[in-house]
Amino acid sequence: MTVAGFEFATAGRIVVGAGRATDLPGLLAGLGTRALVCTGASPGRHQTLLAGLGLPAALFGVPGEPTIELARAGLAVAREHGADVVVAIGGGSVIDTAKAVAMLLGNGGDPLDYLEVIGAGRKITQPAAPCVAVPTTAGTGAEATANAVLASPRHQLKASLRSPLMIPRVALIDPELTVSCPPAVTASSGMDALTQCLEPFVSVLANPVTDGLAREGLRRAAAGLRAAYADGTDLAARADMAVCSLLGGISLANAKLGAVHGLAGVVGGTGHVPHGVACAAFLAPVIEANLRVLRSGAPGDDKGTGSGRVLGRYAEVAQLLTGVPDASAEDGLAWIRETITQLAVPGLAAYGVRPQDAERIAGDAARSSSMRGNPVVLSNEELRAIVGRAL
Repeated sequence: MTVAGFEFATAGRIVVGAGRATDLPGLLAGLGTRALVCTGASPGRHQTLLAGLGLPAALFGVPGEPTIELARAGLAVAREHGADVVVAIGGGSVIDTAKAVAMLLGNGGDPLDYLEVIGAGRKITQPAAPCVAVPTTAGTGAEATANAVLASPRHQLKASLRSPLMIPRVALIDPELTVSCPPAVTASSGMDALTQCLEPFVSVLANPVTDGLAREGLRRAAAGLRAAYADGTDLAARADMAVCSLLGGISLANAKLGAVHGLAGVVGGTGHVPHGVACAAFLAPVIEANLRVLRSGAPGDDKGTGSGRVLGRYAEVAQLLTGVPDASAEDGLAWIRETITQLAVPGLAAYGVRPQDAERIAGDAARSSSMRGNPVVLSNEELRAIVGRAL
């Protein structure tokens, strides 16, 4: 079978296992002499971990979704402290902030010099300062991605800093750190992780390496998502979701995403909708729309993917999620809807998104880089309909 050319990049070192967070001081040794440690709003949760880093450290709290101003503030603290290594202990917002700061330490300048869409989009040419990512949620896979998403309230958009040079030097995944996640966070972050395995699997840029990772991630989501929500102390389920999140991050970094994330990025930038909630809201409507276009006979993409192949991928997703060998794409959709109901993830209307917002959201999403991975081209009308169904 002919294999199209592809590239693959991931974290320099990946360490996974319950209790492995205690390896952090040893992993930091040799990477730098002074650290900036980015944490969430309550760094006291990780007091034991922070006390034994083995090198001088300045703390920088990330109270919410990362913004351009937050990245600037983190960079100022890092420079004042003389930091030459950046540590992230937290969820995706914390890790994205740390990756942005690490990139700016290595390349200089301002976030707007490098941001896509709203900035100058300058190419990142120098390696980021060493970054060690320790996720405390299982969802974004940011510990293995090549970008950092920053919100710009002024533009009412989220945009990415993007380069393989931004992938963390070390990804340290300890599922025990996710046990304290409340059910709502477990649900929304888990839906993000599932989506970030599913979209690269049907992407026009999928390749044999990401295919294998995405398949395993979907299996892990099927085994762990509902179980972790039902019982947050179920360490086996937490481990499944931690691995799912990691595999989704690696997959999306190398095969891109699709319309779910194209739309979710816009909604997150304008409506203060948690990213995982947006993914959950858009996932089934996007799959439905993609299936309709594929079955209409329209080409799957301009690289000769073909509708039949992608339809087969959606059926395989259903089989991985349901565990039923002959499950159809519609069976997969039913499993996704049932899961969202069990996880009590609200629709977008709960966050103030209105039907009259659909036109603007669709227009902005169509320009998103994530759309380049979607297996079909969705019209503005189809995107507007998806937004309506996600409310």
